[in-house]
Amino acid sequence: MRILAIETSCDETAVTIVDAEGDRRSARFRVLGNALLSQIDLHRDYGGVFPMLAKREHAKNLVPLLTAALEEAELLRESAQSLPQETHDAIAALLEREPGLDAAFLEFIQTTDAPVIDAIAVTAGPGLEPALWVGINFAKALARAWMKPLLAINHMEGHVLAALAEEDGEELVIRNVELPLLALLISGGHTELVAMHEWLSYKLVGQTKDDAVGEAYDKVARMMNLPYPGGPEISKLSEILRETDPDPVSGNLETPFTLPRPLLHDQTCDFSFSGLKTAVLYTLKKRAELTDDERVQMAYEFENAVAEVLWKKTSRALTDTLAKTLVIGGGVSANTHIRRVFTDKVSKEHPDVALRIPPARLTTDNAIMIALAGFYRLLRDERAPADLAAHGTQRLA
Repeated sequence: MRILAIETSCDETAVTIVDAEGDRRSARFRVLGNALLSQIDLHRDYGGVFPMLAKREHAKNLVPLLTAALEEAELLRESAQSLPQETHDAIAALLEREPGLDAAFLEFIQTTDAPVIDAIAVTAGPGLEPALWVGINFAKALARAWMKPLLAINHMEGHVLAALAEEDGEELVIRNVELPLLALLISGGHTELVAMHEWLSYKLVGQTKDDAVGEAYDKVARMMNLPYPGGPEISKLSEILRETDPDPVSGNLETPFTLPRPLLHDQTCDFSFSGLKTAVLYTLKKRAELTDDERVQMAYEFENAVAEVLWKKTSRALTDTLAKTLVIGGGVSANTHIRRVFTDKVSKEHPDVALRIPPARLTTDNAIMIALAGFYRLLRDERAPADLAAHGTQRLA
């Protein structure tokens, strides 16, 4: 089964073609072609993602990335095609709000053969709605031109499945997944705990009451005059001090800073990072300027607080749900210290739980994870509705 997947939920434009085989219990995936373009450099001056700029960049880059992915997969065949007028008009109408994409798409589709694929999967939400709409309209146009089924994918489900994927040589495999499963989804827009007692059926266990953890990282980094995106910058500084720490998991080195651990001892599985962010702000206001050493120490203390809260809440959720598998997904799952803490704590405090963390290349937004989700949805013979729309706040559970 061959899936072409498209991801445009935020500031990465991605297109991939994946060859998949197997079933729910054991599946194997081979990436035939993969093209991704990050917009981080373009958004850095804004200190965050500027939605309309992201939308324009997606529109500009989708056809070149599709071409590159097809070429890598050896599925690109140049050939003059004549679209029926009805199809041409329908595609033009779909893309009329994506300046530049309509002309590029029509030129591409009329000069190439339809590739041998079984379905097209596209992120429908959550994310930035202007960005999502570009990918959705592009996928609708492809499905219409190539007469292929269209699959609407929840971005966060993609992160769950990417975390379940293990590298086996040049392939990815998802197998031996014991349920119940608990997913900790941590990114710039999400911090939530979701349980899966039945395959692809989710229940919300806990969520942030305010800022997402990735958002808190970026805001604190901005307070410390660190470049965007802030998460990797704080992690980099924190690791400088951890290299001298005899117990880097616990993080017991003394620093001039003490930050709160919000909601650490309440009896829910919910999170809050707004108070932690505010505590950093008030601490910094008491100092005219941080020295280099103080900047490292603040990063270290902030990351200790975040990791402690994330683990405490996840540990409680593991007990409450009786989960046998824990996955960590989303961009913040790439954080070195969070991976370190969870690997250590799961082995010591929940030794019967299998921990799954995605390969580094699948932590950030990508189309491979959308293809994985597309495969499982296609196994269920699901199809996107004709009126498929972008849902910026779409929930997994």
